[in-house]
Amino acid sequence: MPELPEVETVKEALNQTVKGQTIKDIELRYEPMVKNMSADEFKEKLINQTIQEVSRRGKYLVFHFDDYQLLSHLRMEGKYFYVDSDFELNPHVHAIFTLENGKRLLYQDTRKFGTYHLYDKAIDLETTAPFQVLGLEPFATEFTPSYVKEKIQNKKKPIKSLLLDQTVVCGLGNIYVDEVLYRARLHPLTSSSELTDKDIANVVKYTVEVLARAIELGGTTIRTFRSSHGVSGTFQNELLVHQRKGENCYECHTPIEKIKVGGRGTYFCPTCQKLTAKEMK
Repeated sequence: MPELPEVETVKEALNQTVKGQTIKDIELRYEPMVKNMSADEFKEKLINQTIQEVSRRGKYLVFHFDDYQLLSHLRMEGKYFYVDSDFELNPHVHAIFTLENGKRLLYQDTRKFGTYHLYDKAIDLETTAPFQVLGLEPFATEFTPSYVKEKIQNKKKPIKSLLLDQTVVCGLGNIYVDEVLYRARLHPLTSSSELTDKDIANVVKYTVEVLARAIELGGTTIRTFRSSHGVSGTFQNELLVHQRKGENCYECHTPIEKIKVGGRGTYFCPTCQKLTAKEMK
């Protein structure tokens, strides 16, 4: 699933290609992806609208038009491609936006999990159904140890599950949580009630550091993620634990293990990320 760095990479690619372009036609091949209006109303509103800018909130892309704001969530395998008009379409292309320059912006999603929400420009997106529950952005100045402590102190859940909770901090996903917890030397099953102030400070520190480095490298290319230019990220070359089951830890040389936490495959070093006797009870 694309996480914050991957969505940020797509955002930058879209701003380089479709910013300033006017939509002349829309073909929706899978109408249920439009969630808050009919497909016909969606097309009627957006045709002849110009893309002023593309921004990001958490794992959402936000297309800013003259009069509307389009929220696009890529979910598991959504991708955008900027192509020529004669580009051969595959069966997984579910939205086709024809632009005034004759090119097309395609939305492709093999699993059909992606969503669109369209709102008037005047609406504060933070009050809308997708956004109103989101936590802070990891790069927000308010994302501090005290903020995280307040968010998690009454939730006796594994720290892995809490960092995946988009109401705590938005944009983090499975890959980057594993990497953050390894650097913070925290076992993914550590309960929030067992975290010290130093642990929480480390979680904040490494969340920012890991995500910033991943953005710098264009995200992580694992399985099917590619940006709208088909460009692959390279942060996978710097992963310390994720998808390294059986390989030796770079720090202590203990083999990396994999467990399930909240139904998610989770990688950790059993030596560098130990559970205390109290936590194991």
